[in-house]
Amino acid sequence: MKVIEIAEWLGLPYEGEANRNVEQAAPIESAGPAEIAFAQPRKARREVEDSHAGCIIVTLEFDNAAGRTIIRCKDPRATFAKIVARLHPPKRPEPGIHESAVVSPSVRFGDGVSVGPLAVISDHVEIGDHTTIGAHCSIGTGARIGPDCTLHAAVTIYERTEVGARTILHSGVVLGADGFGFNRTSSGYEKFPQIGRVVVGSDVELGANVTVDRAALGATTIGDGSKFDNMVHVGHNCTIGRNVIIVAQTGVAGGSVIEDWCVIGGQVGIGDNVRIKSGAILGSKSGVLTGKILPGDGQVY
Repeated sequence: MKVIEIAEWLGLPYEGEANRNVEQAAPIESAGPAEIAFAQPRKARREVEDSHAGCIIVTLEFDNAAGRTIIRCKDPRATFAKIVARLHPPKRPEPGIHESAVVSPSVRFGDGVSVGPLAVISDHVEIGDHTTIGAHCSIGTGARIGPDCTLHAAVTIYERTEVGARTILHSGVVLGADGFGFNRTSSGYEKFPQIGRVVVGSDVELGANVTVDRAALGATTIGDGSKFDNMVHVGHNCTIGRNVIIVAQTGVAGGSVIEDWCVIGGQVGIGDNVRIKSGAILGSKSGVLTGKILPGDGQVY
């Protein structure tokens, strides 16, 4: 794309060589004349001065005394993300079912679904339009997966799990394993039956090796737009709200509620039956004891 085409597509002002061709996106420190980059607002003057990028995304206030080819915007990082997605669209496999996949005849496929090698899809599963099922995925009986989802290799979906539209599950995700529920008796531990399920909303992204346990009764839920980093564990009967961020190696014990727009840092431990109110922010390595209620509205812990 040419600089002018990118600027007009974004509806943003530009300066410099309108017809300069942009082939791909790159970091500002290594970008070349055919690449586009963005400058951090606090470092913009130095970064632009030292960069060989053909076009640079900068703030509206940037002083372009050197006459570089730039596009101005309020948020360079967010604008650059849109450009990256346009210049480097994700490659989707061709629709169809690989010959080595094991698929029940009762599965209901939408249009344009792709199923990779050695995937196993059980009875009465429903898969929405244009969803991709990666190699070695396992999908249990009665599961429902919405349209435009991506399941990377080796994702495991237990029976009756529901996944909304446009959700991304990275390799090793497990949805619907039994919750950790046992009764202590004089002779040992007896398992409390885990007969619930997991319901994941739309536009969710779960990183590699995330595990979400089925409810003992009812459902463990993850709200629309929430994003989990790698190796997050959510226990049985938890309720995670909309647009919640949870960073790597955090564990959430059973029955806890994390309301909308919370941000949970890395390696946070959350006890059972905790309620974290909407908008709360928990720093890395925080610990929340059983039964606590944390106020939200931007409160930082």
